[in-house]
Amino acid sequence: MEKLLQLSFNNGQIASATQVQQLTELPQALKEMGLNVARPTLVVVGGASKMSEAEFLQIQRLFIEVLAPLAENLDAYVVDGGTDAGVMRLMGEARTKIGAKFALIGVAPLSKVALPNSLEPPADSTSLEPNHSHFIFVPGSNWGDESPWLAQLATMLANGSPSVTILINGGEITFEDALQNVNAKRLVIVMAGSGRTADILAGALHGEDTDIRAIELAKSGILHYINLFDSEAGFESLAEIIKSVLSTSK
Repeated sequence: MEKLLQLSFNNGQIASATQVQQLTELPQALKEMGLNVARPTLVVVGGASKMSEAEFLQIQRLFIEVLAPLAENLDAYVVDGGTDAGVMRLMGEARTKIGAKFALIGVAPLSKVALPNSLEPPADSTSLEPNHSHFIFVPGSNWGDESPWLAQLATMLANGSPSVTILINGGEITFEDALQNVNAKRLVIVMAGSGRTADILAGALHGEDTDIRAIELAKSGILHYINLFDSEAGFESLAEIIKSVLSTSK
C-alpha cells in the first residue's frame, strides 16, 4: 500500500487518497484514512449519457434533493467511481451544493485517471471529480477493473451496517457493477426511465426477454426498480426506501 496523499483541486478542495494493490490492504487503508468506523453506506453506479435535458435535470434533482441530503442526515458513506463525469460528478456537485460533510469516496484504476495538477497524466485518462473527500486507487488497465473493488469496499465500510446501491443509466461496465453488488448481497435499486442499462434491467424485472445478463440479475431477488419519471411520488418513495434500508440497525 502506498502512503497517504493529499490531492489539491483547483476549486480549493483537498481530498485524501491512497493506492492499494490487494484487497487485503483495504482495511489498513481505511484505517489510515479515518474511514474505519462502521456507517450505513450508499453505492452509486451507472452514468448520465444519452439522456434528454429533462431526464438529466430530473437526475440532477435526485442527487441534490434526495441522495446527498439522505447521506448527510444518516451520516452515511457514499462510494462511486470518483471521476469527473456522469453520476459521479452529480454526486460531488450535490455534496458541495448543500454544504454536506459526508465522506464521498471514489474508487478508480490509477492508470486511468489524471491526478490534479499532474504534468504527465496517463494517455486517455479522466480527471477526478473535485468535490470528493477521498480516493482509493486500485490496479487495472481498463475501466471496469474497479468494479469488484468498489463493491468490496462498500461492504468493508459498512462493516455490518446496512448498505444499498443506486443504479442510474449506465453502459457495459454498469452490468458488472450490478453483478458485483448483487454478489455482495446488496440491494440494488434501478432507476427505471434513466436509460440504457438501467432500463434493460428494469425490463428484465418486468419479465421482458432482454439481455441475458439482465435476466440473470433479475433472478437474484435483490434487484428492484423505481420509476423516477412517473411523478413526484418517485422521489418520495425512493427516499423512503433508502431511509428504511440504511436506518436499519445491525
